[in-house]
Amino acid sequence: MLLSELLSLSPGHLALFLGLTALPILPNCFAIWHSFHRQFPTPLEKMLWFLLAIFVPVLGGIVYLVWGRKRGFKES
Repeated sequence: MLLSELLSLSPGHLALFLGLTALPILPNCFAIWHSFHRQFPTPLEKMLWFLLAIFVPVLGGIVYLVWGRKRGFKES
């Protein structure tokens, strides 16, 4: 039922719906990718940021962007 309703939307409305649906997911995707590719002071801290982004969907990604991103440094 939901699929048939989505397919009946105009292209503009469908793009708007998909964009608004993906918007909360983007900070988490970035937080997971960024924490995976950065080095942190301890391995435990790296794992905690990674798990926060995975298990606390929207809030975890936003918290990582505000505080966690600054704590990681590029691996050499």
